Amino acid sequence: MAQPFVKKDDDDEEAEYSPFLGIEKGAVLQEARVFNDPQLDPRRCSQVITKLLYLLNQGETFTKIEATEVFFAVTKLFQSRDIGLRRMVYLMIKELSPCADEVIIVTSSLMKDMNSKTDMYRANAIRVLCRITDGTLLTQIERYLKQAIVDKNPVVASAALVSGIHILQTNPEIVKRWSNEVQEAVQSRAALVQFHALALLHQIRQNDRLAVSKLVTSLTRGSVRSPLAQCLLIRYTSQVIHESASNSQTGERPFFDYLESCLRHKAEMVILEAARAITELNGVTSRELTPAITVLQLFLSSSKPVLRFAAIRTLNKVAMTHPMAVTNCNIDMESLISDQNRSIATLAITTLLKTGNESSVDRLMKQITNFMSDIADEFKIVVVEAIRSLCLKFPLKYRSLMNFLSNILREEGGFEYKKAIIDSIVILIRDIPEAKESGLLHLCEFIEDCEFTYLSTQILHFLGIEGPKTSDPSKYIRYIYNRVHLENATVRASAVSTMAKFGAKVESLKPRIFVLLRRCLLDSDDEVRDRATLYLNTLGGHGSEVETDENMNEFLFGSLEVPLVNLETSLKNYEPSDESFDINSVPKEIKSQPLAEKKAPGKKPATGLAAPPSGPATTVDAYERLLSSIAEFSSFGKLFKSSAPVELTEAGTEYTVNVVKHIFDRHVVFQYNCTNTIPEVLLENVAVIVDSSDAEEFSEVASKPLPSLPYDSPGQTFVAFEKPDGVTAIGKFSNILKFIVKEVDPSTGEAEEDGVEDEYQLEDLEVVAADYILKVGVSNFRNAWESMGADYERVDEYGLGPRENLTEAVNAVINLLGMQPCEGTEVVPSNSRSHSCLLSGVYIGNVKVLVRLSFGIDGQRDVAMKLAVRSEDESVSDAIHEIVASG
Repeated sequence: MAQPFVKKDDDDEEAEYSPFLGIEKGAVLQEARVFNDPQLDPRRCSQVITKLLYLLNQGETFTKIEATEVFFAVTKLFQSRDIGLRRMVYLMIKELSPCADEVIIVTSSLMKDMNSKTDMYRANAIRVLCRITDGTLLTQIERYLKQAIVDKNPVVASAALVSGIHILQTNPEIVKRWSNEVQEAVQSRAALVQFHALALLHQIRQNDRLAVSKLVTSLTRGSVRSPLAQCLLIRYTSQVIHESASNSQTGERPFFDYLESCLRHKAEMVILEAARAITELNGVTSRELTPAITVLQLFLSSSKPVLRFAAIRTLNKVAMTHPMAVTNCNIDMESLISDQNRSIATLAITTLLKTGNESSVDRLMKQITNFMSDIADEFKIVVVEAIRSLCLKFPLKYRSLMNFLSNILREEGGFEYKKAIIDSIVILIRDIPEAKESGLLHLCEFIEDCEFTYLSTQILHFLGIEGPKTSDPSKYIRYIYNRVHLENATVRASAVSTMAKFGAKVESLKPRIFVLLRRCLLDSDDEVRDRATLYLNTLGGHGSEVETDENMNEFLFGSLEVPLVNLETSLKNYEPSDESFDINSVPKEIKSQPLAEKKAPGKKPATGLAAPPSGPATTVDAYERLLSSIAEFSSFGKLFKSSAPVELTEAGTEYTVNVVKHIFDRHVVFQYNCTNTIPEVLLENVAVIVDSSDAEEFSEVASKPLPSLPYDSPGQTFVAFEKPDGVTAIGKFSNILKFIVKEVDPSTGEAEEDGVEDEYQLEDLEVVAADYILKVGVSNFRNAWESMGADYERVDEYGLGPRENLTEAVNAVINLLGMQPCEGTEVVPSNSRSHSCLLSGVYIGNVKVLVRLSFGIDGQRDVAMKLAVRSEDESVSDAIHEIVASG
């Protein structure tokens, strides 16, 4: 049954129900028999078709038989002369999408209508025919379509042009033959015809950059009258300017005068489109921005909300890169803070926060305070993030901004909103030392009434790290101890840990902390009591021997040396006995697949207190602890990078092996993760024999075989190679898995004493240049690029040869360098002839590297690339170019 459409008015007192409420497919199909009546009732037939269209658009599916019956019944309605019913018939045929056999039946009726004297019939028949026919039939009606494109009636001409846009996707060779007719339609006086003709002509020529440039050149001389077509032409002009700038060394902007002239057009949509195009030009200067900013400023005081919204949104984007250019609009934007449209008001606030100066901060805060209660949480988060940026820009104003954040933190709001505020306060505490004490007090006051357990525990954790470093740590103890009495067990346990950290760091507070921890021994929750007992023993509160400062700090503030998964498993398997649990018995090897494989793609790193630790850092730490615990590799120094696992066997084989490449300054360690998938077999002395004859710069220095590999129990074997220090050595390694096979008795699970030596060929493994570069993004590439300086900049051009498209070329270079794409520049617009991509990373030796790539593709699909590299070390800039040159 179709779902009803229910709409409630603003007072929520009445409900207006859809006329289709409760209709069923079966009943409507029965009503469709009215199409077969000898005396057709156009009104009733239209109502039944309306119901059928409603069902189709609600996702109702018709069986093949039902669809065929309805289709044949609808075709009988062509005998009616009612114009309204005929239009409903066209819609129904188009929605049913008949098969090839059924199309033939209705084609003659549609072609008759296409040559009718009634223009409405002609236009709709063209749309339907082009929608339901294939390329074979299109060639038969092509002559009629060409005539329709230049028809005097704009409705017919537009119908043919729009149909051409759709046909171009499936039968481009047919539509390309219409260029002369479409060119003529571009000169039409009808606004929609000119708009549709220009859109189709551009799509026909879009893969020929020279043809697009000629089209723009001819049309910018004033032959376009339609405002809609003018907006399209502005977009195409911007594209030509962008492509010309990428391939020109002079910095000149062709057609810029045309964009500037459009700012004086009488149509508002054209003015806005031109202003937006100018503000989005690459490397636009303040002088070029001035006329666009001026017209946008005028729109800020428009009586039309849509114009105010479009103008403030464009100015908001400009303020991100050219805040000084927007400052002249500040007075106009301040008046928009009280705008009835909350979207406009939010954009005005965030733009002012980006463009305001230090003297205007207090005035802005007063205006925002009244504004915040009237907007939704999603808008509030945008404002909070803008305030955080403003505080970092003007650190001397931290008091008023911190007070504002504290006040809104105590107001009503959802989890994400509160999380954004806490994130902001934490970042301000870390980046502005003077804000630490007041910020921590604000957080303490918030947890008094915090309803979110996660936020409370994270604040307490942060308080335990930063609180002891303040001038008067004792003033936070009351807030922390209150959590022990007034919160749930999770928060109480976190509060106990925080008090222990104060006791460890502040000697004068120890007696007071001991008293409070002893009170916690009477808590009803096991976790709280256990933590209190543990910390009392650690700090010497029970008269026990006090741990050394080093051991205490490591215990309270350090990280575990064993994987949590392994610790959890060991604790579950521990049976209470006279012997206490020994944490040294917990295996340090990662038995499950590393976290890197489980990390969701596209996750951004956490930037504050209220976000969980990010996956990659945890994975690197786990790998580093694992490798340092192995004697053969403990002297290799700090781990630089660990790759994602590379499969060396196919899925479903008897033994599965993948390898993780661990990169050190002078060594590379291969960690082979092996799994035995045969239940009746035990593998012993498992090792990988690596042939490095194709990797001349590497020499094997150590290996660690796996003593035993039972069924379905992953294990690791390692091989380490030495390489020249500071060199991005590359090479190919062949691998053979060697082991002793022992059969296992299924009844007892015991393996036989005698085994057979065997080996298993694995896939080859390569160490490539990308293995020596960490993917590390930057939040603002332009600022990072400028601050890096041009001292060690290296620029060169390369030919990448023929490629299918620019996307393929961009992805190839990104994969070759192994760097992090910035600001979404890895995405290439469809059919683009040029593109710029920004990359950042850290080269081995912890050297920051930034890369600017400019791509261009010609008619023969040959790709050229300009590579600009900046780094903190001249040799690293040269090395990046060598990687590209040899890749």
